[in-house]
Amino acid sequence: MGTVHARSLDPLPMQGPELGVQADDMDLGEPEHEEKQEVLENKDVVVQHVHIDGLGRTKEDLLTYEIADVFRAKNLIDVMKKSHEARQKLLRLGIFRHVEVVIDTAEGADALPNGLDVTFEVKELRRMTGSYNTMVGNNEGSMVLGLKLPNVFGRAEKLTFQFSYGTKETSYGLSFFKPQPGHFERNFAINLYKVTGQFPWSSLRETDRGVSTEFSFPIWRTNHTLKWEGVWRELGCLARTASFAVREESGHSLKSSLSHAMVIDTRNSTILPRKGALFKINQELAGYTGGDVSFLKEDFEIQLNKTLFWDSVLSTSLWGGMLLPLGNKPSCIADRFYLGGPTSVRGFSMYSIGPQSEGDYLGGEAYWAGGLHLYTPLPFRPGRGGFGDLFRTHFFLNAGNLCNLNYGEGPRAHLSKLAECIRWSYGAGIVLRLGNIARLELNYCIPMGVQSGDRICDGVQFGAGIRFL
Repeated sequence: MGTVHARSLDPLPMQGPELGVQADDMDLGEPEHEEKQEVLENKDVVVQHVHIDGLGRTKEDLLTYEIADVFRAKNLIDVMKKSHEARQKLLRLGIFRHVEVVIDTAEGADALPNGLDVTFEVKELRRMTGSYNTMVGNNEGSMVLGLKLPNVFGRAEKLTFQFSYGTKETSYGLSFFKPQPGHFERNFAINLYKVTGQFPWSSLRETDRGVSTEFSFPIWRTNHTLKWEGVWRELGCLARTASFAVREESGHSLKSSLSHAMVIDTRNSTILPRKGALFKINQELAGYTGGDVSFLKEDFEIQLNKTLFWDSVLSTSLWGGMLLPLGNKPSCIADRFYLGGPTSVRGFSMYSIGPQSEGDYLGGEAYWAGGLHLYTPLPFRPGRGGFGDLFRTHFFLNAGNLCNLNYGEGPRAHLSKLAECIRWSYGAGIVLRLGNIARLELNYCIPMGVQSGDRICDGVQFGAGIRFL
């Protein structure tokens, strides 16, 4: 996995709606016969009034944007569809527990013969809610306690405090989230956090105390995030046997960085997609807004999925990235890329590919990793239509490389170095999808192209996470 320590220590995502209601869970009441539907579609109607019952602290001007399309409906079928879409938008705000729709003939002195009244019956969330759950990260688990104040000022703002205690990471975070009325995808967030993580593959302990601001917005079919982050980092040795190279990295540093991420995602699922593509690119520039860490980092992720015969899916993926130190200082161990493990190049131990010193892996300034996967149903389809559909058989071929570059040598020399000593592996196993949140893999791996210093996992390897190569 091309993940750096700093990214591993990002606080828990605390922005976004509380209710991830995306399923088409409302009965649109579609007519049974095409003739009846055609009559309803040809019958002109006018939506005269839209009522919202059950409002307390929510400001009505926020909801005006979400229900505006209902007034543009021209026939009964259109009214039902647009009312359903408005209901989904209201739920997406994360401020209502329930939203129901009632469509009736218009009443009152100004009622037209073909007039309709649409009523949304809502129930707001409490002023304060608590949560307790477990979360699966990349080969780690954590317990998460949360305290949320939804709809703080009546316009879908959210204040969240979360505490997470995990196998390798403990974090505290306070976040404020504010969407733009009428454009929920455009939102602003501020985060305060403290995160302590352990990285046994590097004999390293890291504590981050930071603040970040994010602005997210869509442009055409892309989603963008602009972010500023200021973080005080404290690095220390996890064990007395830590190498001298890791001890040299110990101490305090202050990083201030600007980053931009762009995502295009047409997949039907983020965990086990059957079709669609993902393209993600991220740039980070540190040092120009303060701090004593300076670098330019670029990384990307590409994934393509195609449904084949017999309910099988072919998936290909490619990751890559480069880190360019700025100034006279070398790159920091907390900013470099790491590769290897059950979520990236399978058959190798966690982050155990590339430069190392006395058994401690130091990461690299450039990497690439690619994967080819074939997902098929379980043999004989046990539990078809139920629990059995959560499992898939998995055949894979992975490859990748991680190294440091001499940036004075030029692009051709860089490509040549990344093409040397390629690690690769192949194998098969079983994949279990945990809803649309995470997945588990149990694979039999055969590592190839092993270099001196690499740690391998020849045979059965277990992986859990949300992002897989």
